[in-house]
Amino acid sequence: MNKVYPILILLSSFLLLVSCNNNQSEDRTIKPEVLKDKIAGGWAGKMIGVTYGAPTEFRAQGMIYEDPVTWKPSDIRGSMWQDDIYVQLTFLMSMDKYGIDAPSKLYQEMFAKAGYPLWHANMQARKNYFDSIFAPLSGTPEYNIHADDIDFQIEADYIGFMCPGMPQTSSAIADKIGHIMNYGDGVYGGIFIAALYAEAYFESDINLIIEKALLSIPAESDYHKIVKDVIRLHEHYPGDWRAAWKELEDKWGDVDICGAGSTFNIDAKLNGAYIVMGLLYGEGDPLKTLEISTRCGQDSDCNPSNALAVLGVMKGFSGLPVDMQEGVKSMGDSLFIHTTYSFNTAVASTFKYALDLITKYGGIITGNKIRIKSQSPATPAPEVAFPNLVFDKRISVFDKESWSFKGEWKNLESNDGKGQVIKQSIYAQSTGDEIEIVFDGTGISLTGNWFRDGGKADVFVDGALHRNIDTYYYFAGQQHVETIWHVTNLQPGEHKVKLVVSGEKRPESEGTRVYITGATIFKTAPKKSDNFKFSFEK
Repeated sequence: MNKVYPILILLSSFLLLVSCNNNQSEDRTIKPEVLKDKIAGGWAGKMIGVTYGAPTEFRAQGMIYEDPVTWKPSDIRGSMWQDDIYVQLTFLMSMDKYGIDAPSKLYQEMFAKAGYPLWHANMQARKNYFDSIFAPLSGTPEYNIHADDIDFQIEADYIGFMCPGMPQTSSAIADKIGHIMNYGDGVYGGIFIAALYAEAYFESDINLIIEKALLSIPAESDYHKIVKDVIRLHEHYPGDWRAAWKELEDKWGDVDICGAGSTFNIDAKLNGAYIVMGLLYGEGDPLKTLEISTRCGQDSDCNPSNALAVLGVMKGFSGLPVDMQEGVKSMGDSLFIHTTYSFNTAVASTFKYALDLITKYGGIITGNKIRIKSQSPATPAPEVAFPNLVFDKRISVFDKESWSFKGEWKNLESNDGKGQVIKQSIYAQSTGDEIEIVFDGTGISLTGNWFRDGGKADVFVDGALHRNIDTYYYFAGQQHVETIWHVTNLQPGEHKVKLVVSGEKRPESEGTRVYITGATIFKTAPKKSDNFKFSFEK
């Protein structure tokens, strides 16, 4: 078991604390009503953006979305059912219950026990909680193959909203919460987004907001590099975002570990780049910003949601188009599902937390003036979730030549509704049943079903026990095809992985079955982005 990840997290937190450096000469002032208006603009931007892009989500993978995008202000009501909103409001509810300085395990607990489905890094963090793998380990690449995914990036807004002009404070909170479900670039996505908001309170130049926010993440990180690439592409193609998108896709389009080998990409940094592209090419116009960040594709409801929220903070709610304001006001007291919050109460609560943080970190509130103690950005220690790990191939469990079996393994089959039988996976449930695969590479992920009758197994790598796993999953009525075990950072060469069914289960499971659908093989090699040159650089 590799111990480097938790050590780096602790080091990150330590350096974040010791690197705080206040510039006493640049304190900022803001009126309470302006602060609240900007907070409202941020929350409204999230709601508007997520509903604008919702019909296009993942409809364009590795391509620009060219179909018509239709949206009307009444669509904003759909934000009440969006995970971009209710998941992060769960963390706000955790603050209400336990206090803003509560340990990350308590935030993870409320999030894990919430009654809604989750996906990707969030779902793995929930599974980890019930497997007694707590934050910050729950977000590390050793325990979460989705460590670089977008999850925290779309849930960090409330942190930035409550830290006006306070990037150190937003980064410290984001560092704690982000490691519940993410690591490395996955955490940096949330830190960057929160920093965009922190800077947007007192800056109207979008280019400058982006450059300042970049100071909150390590310059050597891929996330930092891809944002700098968008800035360079915008400089070269100032009037042609499609040309910039094409070059960005050529360089960074295959970075996703979660969707390795497919066009699907939920990686934080690529989707973060689309947020920045929307902001730069949108030039401060809300509809233009929404359209571009949506048409960039992939997670195209989350990205316009973040982009318009930046404009919402910058312009304030009162500075958004009137029809957007009216659309939000019409549902202002409606509760977001799975939460105790409405738009109006979320704004009021965020405003309260902002005042608390301002005074906690040296600010002064007197009458109709708020003075905020200036903060210089604090950069966390570098983390890399999957250094130089690249996709090699996928191997179906029905490719019998690649696997060896011991015991009784059966097919799980379904009917496609047209009379055709589909083989979904294979499963075994008796003590000692084994499946084995030999592969050449430096990493492997076994995929299978997390089901309500899932049981336990032991996984061996090259003859040594690597980990005991539990494949039970039935939270919020959700069952899934998912990575049930993975390992990376192996030495290059041939390796043997053997999974042995233990015949054991947790009390709530309905069985001891372990399901397998296949394996994804990784190798270590220079990434395409490392030596890539844009067309204008050749």
